Amino acid sequence: MGLAIHEAFAPSTRHVRKIAAFAAPDLNRGNRYTLTVKAAFQAVVVVLALLAALVPFSPDAIERWFSTGLYPVIQHGLTPLANALPFAWLDVLVLAACIAVLVILVQAVRAARQNHRVAPVLRALTLLVTTGAAVYLVFLLLWGFNYRRVPMTTRLLVQPGPPPADTVLALGLEAAMQMNALHDEAHAAGWTAPVDNPRLRDAFDAVQRMLSDAPAATPGRLKGTVFGPYFRWTGVDGMINPFGLEVLQNPDLLPFERPFIAAHEWAHLAGYADESEASFVGWVTCMQADMPSRYSGWLFLYWQINGEVDADARTQLAEAIGAGPREDINAVVERLQRGQLPWLRTAGWRVYDQYLKANRVEEGVRSYGAVVTLILRARFGPGWTPVRRASVAQAPGS
Repeated sequence: MGLAIHEAFAPSTRHVRKIAAFAAPDLNRGNRYTLTVKAAFQAVVVVLALLAALVPFSPDAIERWFSTGLYPVIQHGLTPLANALPFAWLDVLVLAACIAVLVILVQAVRAARQNHRVAPVLRALTLLVTTGAAVYLVFLLLWGFNYRRVPMTTRLLVQPGPPPADTVLALGLEAAMQMNALHDEAHAAGWTAPVDNPRLRDAFDAVQRMLSDAPAATPGRLKGTVFGPYFRWTGVDGMINPFGLEVLQNPDLLPFERPFIAAHEWAHLAGYADESEASFVGWVTCMQADMPSRYSGWLFLYWQINGEVDADARTQLAEAIGAGPREDINAVVERLQRGQLPWLRTAGWRVYDQYLKANRVEEGVRSYGAVVTLILRARFGPGWTPVRRASVAQAPGS
């Protein structure tokens, strides 16, 4: 009887399982919480990257708080460190990124094949998208926001509109005359490494003070890179690594090309992201420096103008060049023709064009040629000293 009563009131197996499930701790609750936090974090990173890419920022605010505020602090920390290293930071970063992406994808595909589920691949792709968004945010915070600073046409007194064709030709003839006059003495003096040239460094500091109240940027040492062959094949002379704030060079650069290329890349280090503005800063820097650097600057300008004018004007420019500068120009042409792969050059510059446009440089790679307009339309004082507007945003505390 007692046994019957006990059995009658005993909980069923289903009830026992419910009680056990209620009483036991939820071991998956922590995992679900972790996954929720991770998903929320990934969503926040992607949304922040999209907002940073799409939301317009005030150039004055960028100029005040980033380009002349936070960025100089970052540059003064990273560039001296990069100068002290015998290798390029970019090489290490790209190699590490390639290995990481490969490992993530291989592990995801392997897990998907073992479990017969696509979820591991989707998680890997989500991780890569999130990482890409984070890298974009780091790019902006380390250097990329400089694309949105106050433009040079607002910073300086610049006449509106394009210069007349005869004015462009006149500047090209001036460049030819200066090259003829400087060639012999510049070659006799020779070219040292730009970062070791005190006249070029002092000129760079002086030009920065002419253009901005921000602390002067630290010049970078032109460094070799594993991407040197790519530079050779595509005709790239140099670039800045926006994550390490170092400057990299084409290994085939000729000695008389290096002062201007270095000054151009130093301008990027100073926060002038636009290519025409960097060329403007680099050219004015060369004009303030020693004779070999001035020759390098005029050579660049002659080359640039020669590509902007019509056939008749090119003939006049060619006739104005002396034997010495002509040999140098032919050497540059030979360097470019010897190393370039036309199909890769076209593809590489097309990608760079899209990169510039994505960073709100509407002209894309055509912005390189805008330096001629900027030089001709900007107002200069004695000794090629650009004249600033008084209304440009000042650095914090200035």
